Amino acid sequence: MSRTSDSDQIAGAPSSPVRLVLPATSANLGSGFDAAGLAMALTLTIAAEASRASGPELTIEATGRNADRCARTANNMIFEAYRDVLARAGRPLTPLHLRIHNEIPLGMGCGSSAAALLGGVMLANHFGSLGWDRGACIDEASRREGHPDNVAACALGYMTVSAVAGGSVTAATCGQEVGWKLLLALPPASLSTERARALLPTAYARADAVGNVQRAALLVAAFALDRGDLLRVAMQDRLHQPYRMEACPLLERLLPLAGTPGVLGVALSGAGPGMLLVVEADADTAGIAGRIRSVAGEPELEIVATSIAGGATQS
Repeated sequence: MSRTSDSDQIAGAPSSPVRLVLPATSANLGSGFDAAGLAMALTLTIAAEASRASGPELTIEATGRNADRCARTANNMIFEAYRDVLARAGRPLTPLHLRIHNEIPLGMGCGSSAAALLGGVMLANHFGSLGWDRGACIDEASRREGHPDNVAACALGYMTVSAVAGGSVTAATCGQEVGWKLLLALPPASLSTERARALLPTAYARADAVGNVQRAALLVAAFALDRGDLLRVAMQDRLHQPYRMEACPLLERLLPLAGTPGVLGVALSGAGPGMLLVVEADADTAGIAGRIRSVAGEPELEIVATSIAGGATQS
């Protein structure tokens, strides 16, 4: 496992253009509620440069998935985080021109907001000459996100577990050598994190809490030791998935695929409604996709094949 380092400085001349590549993430992974996240090889790429002070504060060119939404300048999550961080730090606002290419599904539990928030914080760090290390950027983006699981995985990559103590995030990463494939099953309608959070109870039975602690420990061991045989049990959950089934109908339909040929584990991706299936490295993904469609009962279902990825980069 590797840990964040206080000396991991994110350097760059503040007036120079900067390019960020931020991965999608699937949080929770079943039992790791608000603690575990997995970086995926679907990215949000932001190429940013200072624009003329006499022009608008923000201009955007966007391509890729949901390009029309990514191109909106009003209430833009990346720019709002960028502007607010600079204001809180007492630094002047540098107007920006952004070229965005997005591959991350929006509103599907794939970490799109975490990537946008971390991107905004990293832009503020660069153009505001804040001198923050990666850990400080994770802390700030996690505070804005409300929990660290997606942000830490987006920043550090692979399978990352994280916890907040005293306002700071402590995170560790493993699974860099794991070769499992990933399949995302995405329904046509999105689900807001706020609605998904509202479905959860305020207290849990001891048996449910203990069950999740046991499985979350197995989850870390599975990734650290490349033990795919552990995932069927390790990705089981009692804290959030049972309460989200009504809003995420794919959950009940696809969970039984865990442990079937080629499928190591199945879980809601983040808060849903998308589903994450971890499959064997040599699995027939086309065949598994066919099995997903046969039980999903959703004619507009989108299935995206991807892989485990490293963390955010800046150049």
